[in-house]
Amino acid sequence: MTKTRTGEPFMSAGDYGRSLPKFSVNLLVRTVEKSLSFYRDVLGATVRYSDNDFAALSLLGVDFCMHADHAYDHHPLYTPLMAARERGVGAELRFLGVDPDEVERRARRAGFVVLQPTKDFGHGWREVTLLDRDGYVWTVGLPIPSQP
Repeated sequence: MTKTRTGEPFMSAGDYGRSLPKFSVNLLVRTVEKSLSFYRDVLGATVRYSDNDFAALSLLGVDFCMHADHAYDHHPLYTPLMAARERGVGAELRFLGVDPDEVERRARRAGFVVLQPTKDFGHGWREVTLLDRDGYVWTVGLPIPSQP
């Protein structure tokens, strides 16, 4: 694993890893710094820590993380990752409890791709679907109130 970070992380890798829930998400991104704008400024995630190699984020109490591609240069996934044209195709990351109308406005203002504009769906969500800089698919929304 190639590290470009200078200084010490906010906690040891072992402590952070043990703090994660039984299911978590780790996104491999081309550049952590450039990717943060989508998560922080569009989705509204809290950046708990970031450096050139890694970022720890939280949204609605759910922790997830990102690693820069170069941090995986000794991992078996690195070669297929570098050959991939798109990332995240076939996986949709979803957060219920985030205002889709506001997220769509912020995404458009920041120049991100809106795959599916905000609308109400029969499955009970008002939602929007976006692409981040690395092609990961994100859907956020709010529950539609039940009709009596």
